Amino acid sequence: MTEAATHNSGVLTAPMDLVDVPFVQRASAAPVVAAGSVAGYGPIFNAGLLHHDGRFHLFARAVRDIYRPNTGPGPRFIDYVSDIVVFESSDGLQYEFGYVLARAGEFGVACFEDPRVQVIRSRGCDRHVMTYTNLPQIDGRPWRVGAHHLVHDGDRFHLDPSSGRLLGPDGIHDKDAVVYNLTDGRVALLHRIYPDVQLAIFDDLEHLWDADATYWDEHLADIDQHTVIRPSPGALGVGAGAPPVRTAAGLLLFFHERRGDGAYTMNLALLDEHSGRPISVLPEAVLVPELSWEIEGDVDNVIFVQGAHLEPDGDTIYLVYGAADRHVGAARASARHLLSLLRRA
Repeated sequence: MTEAATHNSGVLTAPMDLVDVPFVQRASAAPVVAAGSVAGYGPIFNAGLLHHDGRFHLFARAVRDIYRPNTGPGPRFIDYVSDIVVFESSDGLQYEFGYVLARAGEFGVACFEDPRVQVIRSRGCDRHVMTYTNLPQIDGRPWRVGAHHLVHDGDRFHLDPSSGRLLGPDGIHDKDAVVYNLTDGRVALLHRIYPDVQLAIFDDLEHLWDADATYWDEHLADIDQHTVIRPSPGALGVGAGAPPVRTAAGLLLFFHERRGDGAYTMNLALLDEHSGRPISVLPEAVLVPELSWEIEGDVDNVIFVQGAHLEPDGDTIYLVYGAADRHVGAARASARHLLSLLRRA
């Protein structure tokens, strides 16, 4: 192992990615969902994941194929609008397109980006929750964390239109949100106010949904206390990736880090299941861009993890990640192996 993670006033800092060690193994040498695999869409990437009724459900960000490069000043692309589409698979390798879950312009959302999907227990009920980046309808307004409840009708998932919320503080760029339960039933939210990851805790899901400006003003006033992961020295930023995987030793959080050279990597932390705060951070990245479709795309050198599922054997973790803002890749890892590495960090 390289240098250990450092601890500073309750904040863990992920050290630089110095060595590429295959802690996580790709499940396929090719994307499990490739760009252009659905009519009307180009890139399909950055997908959330649910394992429901014995099948994998992939909630992917799909960019409408009308987009084009911008040859002038401003954003990289013009007419770059993304919807959420759903794929299904029995084995996590062969996915079939199912349906469009949500289109930009619906549910009061101008553009859906980077969905995470999680099951949260609150007030005695399990709820399916999708968090995503909600782009503003008005230029100059910040992007925000958007959230909806999902319901399953026995055939497919739907967004509950009445459940839509903007989570987090108003007027501030905020994204990369995942939600999970603590052992006492409270609900934890990890979110990213650049360049760090912050933790907010709520009595239940309803408290998160209806947190008012007073809650978020107090959160911002003590933002250093709520910051739990900072970038490695020389790195540009970090963000929560997949909803944490529960193990006997704590919660495994797969997150992303943007290195100083601009590449996005998959990284790993162990969270305390009682407080939600990190216990340790693995010094090295667990997966870095190496294959051609991870290295070259609309944004080069990107592995962006957003989905994780613990298999019935209690050890194998199945992961999905966005690659170069074009495709979806899949990987697997051993929880026992990762926990042994984290204990040495």
